[in-house]
Amino acid sequence: MVKFTILAGGYTSYIASYMFNSETNNLTYLNQYSTGGNPSWIISHPMNKSILYATNENVPAGALQSFTVGPEGALTLVDTAYSGGSGPPHCGGLSTGQVAIVNYGSGTARVIPTTTDPLHFSINDSTIVTFPVPTTGTQGVSEPHMAYQYGEELLIPDKGNDKIWRLGQNGSPGNFSVHGQIAQPIGSGPRHIQIYENQLYTIHELASTLTLQDFPAYPNFSTPLISNISTVPYYQPAGSSFAAAEVLIPLPTAEFPTPYIYTSNRNIGVQDPRGDTIAIFEKVDNRLVLRNQVYTGLDQIRGMMHGQQAGEGGDAYIVAAGFAGTAGVKVYKRTEGGANLEEVAVNTELPTRTSFVWLKQ
Repeated sequence: MVKFTILAGGYTSYIASYMFNSETNNLTYLNQYSTGGNPSWIISHPMNKSILYATNENVPAGALQSFTVGPEGALTLVDTAYSGGSGPPHCGGLSTGQVAIVNYGSGTARVIPTTTDPLHFSINDSTIVTFPVPTTGTQGVSEPHMAYQYGEELLIPDKGNDKIWRLGQNGSPGNFSVHGQIAQPIGSGPRHIQIYENQLYTIHELASTLTLQDFPAYPNFSTPLISNISTVPYYQPAGSSFAAAEVLIPLPTAEFPTPYIYTSNRNIGVQDPRGDTIAIFEKVDNRLVLRNQVYTGLDQIRGMMHGQQAGEGGDAYIVAAGFAGTAGVKVYKRTEGGANLEEVAVNTELPTRTSFVWLKQ
């Protein structure tokens, strides 16, 4: 029997904890722990699962917070730092011990060093990167939405600029600047990315598409799109409006040898009675192929996460929740080698959640 702790952020002033029992398929609400406002995105430290980072997606001044993680996901707040802007929706822990955070509401990003203790921030050593106002597209403002480390680079998809910015460190920790960009289709709104086998997978919020391209060479080269496919389900209710949100690629294992790609469809318009879908894709001969649209009963899936981050046994599961509605948190088991999903557990004590971290108990 394997039990997992699942931590869940949201637009509240707390992070919630759940226990998922994979033998009985029970998802139990455990507790909630006070935070700053709107801890909408949470991550584990990349090398220490007993440390958690959370954004505070507040306007006009966002923040980054650090916590220790105890038994059953008990959280203790340690430090808080200004994010360098407004409404930060995402943060990413870097292998150097720094934490990157992006500010959607002000078109800025910041890489915040930690001290010799990764729980404490060294805010005075951090510069704020400001992205340009776009001259094309539909948004009229820079809207950075993710911080993703690849090698020594920091990649930041910018929904407003239709670009993925490439940043590098200039000397001391916390001092980053833009040294390149990866252009995306105009008006597509790149939101989140994953890189697998040196290929870039991008989920586009405004176009509700998933694209594939070879990752361009350093520092500022371009590559054409290899594949571009809609994430939207075939049946679309009148008045629906889709805005794709998340993309996951769990690494292959013996039980799941195919690296399927999972994307979330947010319908921010008139809901399908069956809820939003998780679309499952496979790369076949360098072409993205839709394998399944799994209806979830969830309303506006903003975040989901695979259990592989918890270690052995977790790779069989994905957790998801809606930003709206009352459907709560759901756990899905990957079936058919990962080409399908089966709902195995649900907890509705909290109606909505937006991001997740898996831990093995």
